[in-house]
Amino acid sequence: MIDWAWAMAPPPEGADAAGGGGGLLAMLPPMIIMFMIFYFILIRPQQKKQQEQRKMLDDLKEGENVVTLSGIHGTIHKLRDDIVTLQIADNVRIKINRGSIGTSKTQSEGAASEKETAAETGDSQKGDNDGKSKKDKKSPKKKKGA
Repeated sequence: MIDWAWAMAPPPEGADAAGGGGGLLAMLPPMIIMFMIFYFILIRPQQKKQQEQRKMLDDLKEGENVVTLSGIHGTIHKLRDDIVTLQIADNVRIKINRGSIGTSKTQSEGAASEKETAAETGDSQKGDNDGKSKKDKKSPKKKKGA
């Protein structure tokens, strides 16, 4: 039992100078690297997503098709500061908080159609199409006799 007490005791005062010093400085660079990894992998993408969500909520207009966080599809009938009136069927309207709107169908459909038209015309940003449409990318026909 006494051995445990000796093992848990702090080192003698002269032991730090002998080679135990610098423990804090040795741990600082890995901690900074870990923070940078967490920032670029977790924190920054989440902040961008929140900014996009906030912008989408600010840009809502009457007549726009939306989906709430609970999965209710509807069309915006009226907009107020924090309350949105959704029309989910003929003569069926519900009031919800603006923050409970998950996505805007018109914005997501618009982004999807932009990607489709870019792919069809060969105007992708990555340049992997080389200006060719999907029809031109088919395997080349082999010549006979070659």
